[in-house]
Amino acid sequence: MRWRGRRRSDNIEDRRGQASPRGLGRGRGIPIRLPGGRGGKLGIVGILAVVGISLFLGIDPTVLLQGGMQTGGMQSQPQSGTTRSATDDDLTKFVSVVLADTEDTWHGLFETADRRYQEPTLVLFSDAVQSACGYAQSAMGPFYCPGDQKVYLDLSFFRELHNRFGAPGDFAQAYVIAHEVGHHVQTLLGISQKVHEQRGQLSKVEGNKLSVRLELQADCFAGIWAYNADRSRNLLEAGDIEEALNAATAIGDDRLQKQSTGRVVPDSFTHGSSKQRVKWFMTGFESGDVRKCDTFSTDDL
Repeated sequence: MRWRGRRRSDNIEDRRGQASPRGLGRGRGIPIRLPGGRGGKLGIVGILAVVGISLFLGIDPTVLLQGGMQTGGMQSQPQSGTTRSATDDDLTKFVSVVLADTEDTWHGLFETADRRYQEPTLVLFSDAVQSACGYAQSAMGPFYCPGDQKVYLDLSFFRELHNRFGAPGDFAQAYVIAHEVGHHVQTLLGISQKVHEQRGQLSKVEGNKLSVRLELQADCFAGIWAYNADRSRNLLEAGDIEEALNAATAIGDDRLQKQSTGRVVPDSFTHGSSKQRVKWFMTGFESGDVRKCDTFSTDDL
C-alpha cells in the first residue's frame, strides 16, 4: 500500500497510557470474540436502508438524517513517561494516513449528493478505554461508537490480526479501519439508529440477522473506500486486495466459531460468515457504487 508521504488526518486522539474509568456497554466493531446472527429479508428496515442510500441518488434524505449527531475531535497528547516503539510510531502514522484517505473518499461521495460529510475521530488506546458506548477492553477488538462518533483502536490488534488470525499486511489493517468508518457512514445516514430501534422489537435470533446485515454493509462501504483509494489516488499495490480478503475471511463468524469451539452456529452470527464478508467487500470494491451496498433488501447475502 502506497501510504508514505500521504496526507495525515488531524482527527486522531491519542489516549495510550491513560487510565480509563470502568463503565458499561460498547459500540459495533470487528469481532475477535465469539460473534452471534445471520440474514433474512427485512421489510421496514430494508426500506429505510434504501432511503438512506438514496441520499447518494439525490433523493431527499431528510427523513433519515433527522436527529443526526454532531462530530468533533480534540487531539490529546500521550501522558509524559509513556514510551512508544518505532513500530508503534510508524503504525500511528499509517492509521492517520488511512483515516485521511477515508475522509477524502466520503467527502467526495457526500458532496455528489449535496451533503456534508462529518469526519469521525479515531481514538488510539491501550488495554481498555471509556467511550460514550461504555467501557471496552482491547480483547473486544476495534469498534465504532455512534454515541460520540469515534472509532476506537488498540494498535495491538494489528499484531493479533497477523499472529493469531493469520492475516498480515498493511491493507488488511486498512480494511479494519475502513470497516469501522463504514459504521460511521451508517450513523450519518441514519441507518444504524433505525436498525437499533428495529432490533429492540425482535427476538435475539432475528436481531442477530439485522446485525449481520449492518456489518456486511460496513464491509461493502470499506470496499467503496478501496475502490476510490485505488482509482482516484493510486494508493493500492499488487496483493493489497488479497490482504483485505484474507482479513475478511479470518474474522468471519464461522471461522471464529470453528476455531473457538469446533462448531458453527449460524443463528448466533452477528457479523457474517467469511464468504459473506468477502462477497460484500468485493461488491463495494468492484462497483464503487453505494447503491450496491444495500444488504437489507436482498435474500442473497
